[in-house]
Amino acid sequence: MDADSKRENYVKSIFKAFQIIEELNKFGELSIGELSQALSMDKGTVHRLVNTIKEAGYIVQNPFSRKYANSIKLFTIGNRIIERTSIKEIARPYIEAVAEETKETINLCMHSGINIVYIDKMESNSAIKVGIEVGTALPMYCTGMGKAILAFLPQEELFKIIENTSFKKRTAKTVSSKEELLQQLELVRQNGYAEDGEEYVDGLISFAAPIFDYRNHPVAAISISMPKLRYKEEEQRQYYVNLVKNTAETLSNELGHKR
Repeated sequence: MDADSKRENYVKSIFKAFQIIEELNKFGELSIGELSQALSMDKGTVHRLVNTIKEAGYIVQNPFSRKYANSIKLFTIGNRIIERTSIKEIARPYIEAVAEETKETINLCMHSGINIVYIDKMESNSAIKVGIEVGTALPMYCTGMGKAILAFLPQEELFKIIENTSFKKRTAKTVSSKEELLQQLELVRQNGYAEDGEEYVDGLISFAAPIFDYRNHPVAAISISMPKLRYKEEEQRQYYVNLVKNTAETLSNELGHKR
């Protein structure tokens, strides 16, 4: 990329905002004047940027000293990235083992707002594949992994997600109401696993179980997915259910979960 192209794709104010965040990270609390001097920026510019970052929730102001500091929001984001990385690294050998045993697609996701985000997977080697790309975000209400997490969230968090869910019909079998979803989630709690019986994609079957962290919080889920035409319910159902539940329980233990 040449110099002109770089300039076209460069937003100075955003770069300066990150400079402020980095400076506060170094020194803890700083005033507008101290930030202006340290970064060689005009006080007016610093003031506007700080107010904008503060409005977004990434900076807080000490009511006594009137100085500014980075907020806990940045820590939360950083911690989430670390958490994702550690879960993925811990889970990978288990994903490979289950994929080898079942010859089906194994998925790992994390909770993100009203969605789940795929953070790892191992695709089946069969000609017919059902996996979804890593990084894809899917709704929670109509996916096995989404429901596996939803069922064990604190009630306040669960209802907040439900209130922001549109219940769009993806297939003829997609859950279509809050009441129907809550009934399904009660079964998930009782059984310890969730199913996606062609709710998100026609012809796709999956079994999922939640992964808990040391706080007893469902931070992730793992699933076994397969095309309906390869699934033999009477022979395979309990086998898949036990396998996904046992794997999720092992991963939860690795993350420090205690029943």
